[in-house]
Amino acid sequence: MDPSMDTWDLSSPLISLWINRFYIYLGFAFSISLWICVQIVIKKQDRNIQENSFPKTTQDLMRNGYVSLQKKDIFVPGVKIFYGSQTGTAKGFATVLAEAVVSLDLPVAIINLKEYDPDDCLIEEVTGKHVCVFLVATYTDGRPTESAEWFCSWLEDASRDFRFGKTYLKGMRYAVFGLGNSAYASHFNKEEEPSEDSSEEEFGGEDQQSVNSIVDVEDLGKIMDHMKKEKREKEQQEAKTSLLVNMGRNEDGEGRAMITPALREALTKQGYQLIGSHSGVKLCRWTKSMLRGRGGCYKHTFYGIESHRCMETTPSLACANKCVFCWRHHTNPVGTAWRWKMDQPEMILKEAIENHQNMIKQFKGVPGVKAERFEEGMAVKHCALSLVGEPIMYPEINSFLKLLHQRRISSFLVTNAQFPAEIRNLKPVTQLYVSVDASTKESLKKIDRPLFKDFWQRFLDSLKALAAKQQRTVYRLTLVKAWNVDELQAYAQLVSLGNPDFIEVKGVTYCGESSASSLTMAHVPWHEEVVQFVLELVDLIPDYEIACEHEHSNCLLIAHKKFKIGSEWWTWIDYNRFQELIQEYEDSGGSKTFSAKDYMARTPHWALFGASERGFDPKDTRHQRKNKSKAISGC
Repeated sequence: MDPSMDTWDLSSPLISLWINRFYIYLGFAFSISLWICVQIVIKKQDRNIQENSFPKTTQDLMRNGYVSLQKKDIFVPGVKIFYGSQTGTAKGFATVLAEAVVSLDLPVAIINLKEYDPDDCLIEEVTGKHVCVFLVATYTDGRPTESAEWFCSWLEDASRDFRFGKTYLKGMRYAVFGLGNSAYASHFNKEEEPSEDSSEEEFGGEDQQSVNSIVDVEDLGKIMDHMKKEKREKEQQEAKTSLLVNMGRNEDGEGRAMITPALREALTKQGYQLIGSHSGVKLCRWTKSMLRGRGGCYKHTFYGIESHRCMETTPSLACANKCVFCWRHHTNPVGTAWRWKMDQPEMILKEAIENHQNMIKQFKGVPGVKAERFEEGMAVKHCALSLVGEPIMYPEINSFLKLLHQRRISSFLVTNAQFPAEIRNLKPVTQLYVSVDASTKESLKKIDRPLFKDFWQRFLDSLKALAAKQQRTVYRLTLVKAWNVDELQAYAQLVSLGNPDFIEVKGVTYCGESSASSLTMAHVPWHEEVVQFVLELVDLIPDYEIACEHEHSNCLLIAHKKFKIGSEWWTWIDYNRFQELIQEYEDSGGSKTFSAKDYMARTPHWALFGASERGFDPKDTRHQRKNKSKAISGC
């Protein structure tokens, strides 16, 4: 047998495999492909299960392209809700959120930022893995509330402090929810933004997440910030369009009522008689006092107004400021322009007088009310447009004033010096006031808390506009101890700018505790302190002297020397003469003008500064209450 053949026979299986190697490779390739397909199907099923496990809101975010979530096991030991509140809104939200967290069977704690020390405690939130939710309200000029001021300041300082480093709070689980009043258009919800900016850097946040990045609990704040900014930009654009095109009209073409049901309820509880959709009238406490022969207000002492015949009203409850000493605790609406439904001046005046008379009628038969004054009180002779809000905002204010004068009712109008154009366009009034609550930009922002971003320029322009008026003009200075009583030189400069006929200097009236204001009794100056301030101010303005005093109101009157004839002051008003002059002005179409000196009257001795009566009319009897309650009204 040939040996080579034996060798070939032994290797025949190998030769067979070699010859059929293509089919073997094909089988291996098919097996691997089948295994890969099976793995893809399994992974797809797992992904579907994962997506179905997310809440609907998360799925919506994924579909909208905001984020792409990947399954991640997260342990949450509890939730801590921090709030910074001024009026209680943020605190209320914190309570609602806490109830929702409790329903998820998670431990929850509500913490006031005022009582929280970030130096000692904030790092513990990282190690403890708690979810921290910050409800931060925006207060004055886009700054944090007083309760959250220290925390926000610490956060900003720490973000720039190299001793903390960029990763000091890395890994912290947090979310930020901002609150604010949309009326502050230039810094609406502004306090939430620096909190977010600081937290991105301070809390060790990475670069901005891409659309397909993984999102953890601590990144929810960024997602909400993105959505919120888009919504805010859209709302602001819509608001601008509505203001410029529709002038405050809604989609149906009708103006929105200024007085909402909630506002109506709040103001009614305070004793307001509301008129139409944006006006109101209220009985002044000095009206009640003079009906009973217990003295009139300082305007009676300074200008001869009969307080029991004076109606306190306003055609606009809205205001452009949120002053810390607001009598109404900011229950009235705010705004920088008229955007509401507008009632006609005839209706406003008619109902104002009717409501005022109805309130006077309630005093019939009340012990102490003098019969002759009750009868006189039913006929309105004076109108103080200083109840609340900004009456000069009302688009038909000139028509309203004309109606007052046609009824021979004097007009005392107060403006907060934020509408210079309206002051320039204002027709003659008996006496025009401008509130000068501070003399520097910083203190005015702190005290008046204006909505306008250019509030200081508007303030100065308003004083210049006042200087151009021919009729009686007044600066009203409200002294708030520790806030604006040390600005004498600046006040003197403002006096030269507006050149008013009179300057009323009054100590602030404390209206009780309010979550919307930090004012306390410690800010109310004593009468002796007001007198000292006036004495020092007069030394800086040589054209003026102290004329009158009303100790009961903690108020003094500085008058221009042109109202001093010989040795006698003529600060009072000849109201009958004013009505004659305004009628001549109207009949001439505005060509026949008149000045403040044309309708002045002599001031009685008891009203002068230094008199033993201290500004109290001797015809009346001063009544001292044994138990003084908190007064929430004034004039």
